[in-house]
Amino acid sequence: MKDFKIVFTGPPGAGKTTAITALSDTPPVATDVRNTDASLSKGSTTVGLDFGLIDLGGGQSVRLFGTPGQPRFKFMWRVIATDALGLVILNDNSLPDPLAELAIYLDAYKDLLPAMSCVVGVGRMSRNPSPSIDDYSDMLARRGLLLPVLSADVRNRDDVLMLVEIVLAQAETRV
Repeated sequence: MKDFKIVFTGPPGAGKTTAITALSDTPPVATDVRNTDASLSKGSTTVGLDFGLIDLGGGQSVRLFGTPGQPRFKFMWRVIATDALGLVILNDNSLPDPLAELAIYLDAYKDLLPAMSCVVGVGRMSRNPSPSIDDYSDMLARRGLLLPVLSADVRNRDDVLMLVEIVLAQAETRV
C-alpha cells in the first residue's frame, strides 16, 4: 500500500478544515473548539489538527492533514509537516494584509519549500480581488519561489482537488 501525506496550512479562517472536509472520503477528524480569541471572527477554531483521507484506489491513498492557523501553535506546523509529500498553503484574501499573512507561512516552511511540492490557494477573491494572483506571484518571486497560485473556493471539492492534484503532479516530476 502506498500513501501520500499532504498538509494544509494557513491563517485561521482560510478554510483548512473546510477543504479537508470537502475532499475526504471518510468522515474527517477535526479538533475544533469554541473560539475564545476575539481577533478571529469565527465560532470555532482548530487547536490540534484536522485529518481526512482520499482513496485513490489500487491500495493508494492521500492522507490530508490540517494545521492550526494561530501562530501560537507554530510549534505543531513543522511536526505535522514531517514526511509530507507536499504543502497546500491556503490564504484568505479578505484579511487586512493577505500577503503579510502568507509570508508567515512561507517563513515557517522556508527550509522545506525547496524540496517539497507546494501550491498556494487563495480564497475569497471574488469579493476581495486585491491583491491579485499576479501580486501573490510577484511576492513569491521576490522570495525566490516559483509556486503555483490559484484562486480556490475551499467549499468546492473540485477547487480543493485541483490544489491536491497540483501537489501530486509536482511530486511526480521530482521523482
